[in-house]
Amino acid sequence: MSLISWAYETSERTLASVLPRRWAHVQGVALKARELSLVAGVDAPLLEAAAVLHDVGYAPELKKTGFHPLDGAYFLRSIEAPSRLVNLVAHHSCAIREARLRGLEDQLAAFVDEEGPVRDCLWMCDLTTTPDGTPTDFNSRVAEIKQRYGPEDLVTTFITSAEPDLTAAIARTAQRLARATGV
Repeated sequence: MSLISWAYETSERTLASVLPRRWAHVQGVALKARELSLVAGVDAPLLEAAAVLHDVGYAPELKKTGFHPLDGAYFLRSIEAPSRLVNLVAHHSCAIREARLRGLEDQLAAFVDEEGPVRDCLWMCDLTTTPDGTPTDFNSRVAEIKQRYGPEDLVTTFITSAEPDLTAAIARTAQRLARATGV
């Protein structure tokens, strides 16, 4: 079985029935990942697998810390997923900033943040897809997150502090895509 097929089966089994909206989101993120396959190159299957699994840690039965990137990474590591996949899930969408706010930075540090094109693509895919799985722009997505959580929530504090890093990752991905397509 391919990595992508395995990732879809794992994500669907874990999310679809208990969190259907989250399942829709990860499918939309994975679709966007396929669109960025030129940027990811030989790592395109890894990018798509990470996209469909990036929110697996939201599944109630996987809750260990209550921080979904970390819970997802722990789960994937426990089922012997490839280490790069585990690390991408752990660090998706600038998770380190939220981990610091939650006092979980040391736990997240056990996973490597590869800081490259695949990671940047994953961040872009996540932050340009609505909770329902449809495409959106980064600013609208950030505004939606802030509205959903409210001004006093830790997630709002996190996303506000992460905006420059997320914007930079999206810009780098757009530049790489332009080079890859010659546009």
